[in-house]
Amino acid sequence: MAIRKIVTGSHPALRSKAAPVKKISEAVLHLLEDMAETMYEYKGVGLAAPQIGITRRLIVVDPGEDRLMKLINPQIIEMEGSQEGPEGCLSVPGIYGEVPRATRVVVEALDPGGKAVRIEAEGFLARILQHEIDHLEGTLFIDRAVRFFDPAEESPGEEPPEEEPV
Repeated sequence: MAIRKIVTGSHPALRSKAAPVKKISEAVLHLLEDMAETMYEYKGVGLAAPQIGITRRLIVVDPGEDRLMKLINPQIIEMEGSQEGPEGCLSVPGIYGEVPRATRVVVEALDPGGKAVRIEAEGFLARILQHEIDHLEGTLFIDRAVRFFDPAEESPGEEPPEEEPV
């Protein structure tokens, strides 16, 4: 497998709506492997195909404890609650923001074997899934942030973002 280059800034793939995957081919499976390897190399917790310049509806997510999920054509079918929390992004290096998200989501997708999966997620995993699925729509966390901050400049009573860039 291979580590892919993460695109940043004004790369057009970051602002494009990703196309659905119509067939789960060997190329798609290799791409998912590369995405996972790239995410781990850059110490992220999620990665969407547009972040490596490929406008296809593919994401990989690992909220920790080696819980890697490779999802094809994911879509959020339910959202509830509201929370604000810190986010960063491998495609927007050095910028962090406070982003409102749903506290709970239900996502439907296909796994690499073509089986339909349904993921009910809360908290951090729900935040990661929303962030990565936003990438598939051409939306970045900076579009949703209510404020931006430098973790090093946060006051002693405030926690800097403990999670890795989403």
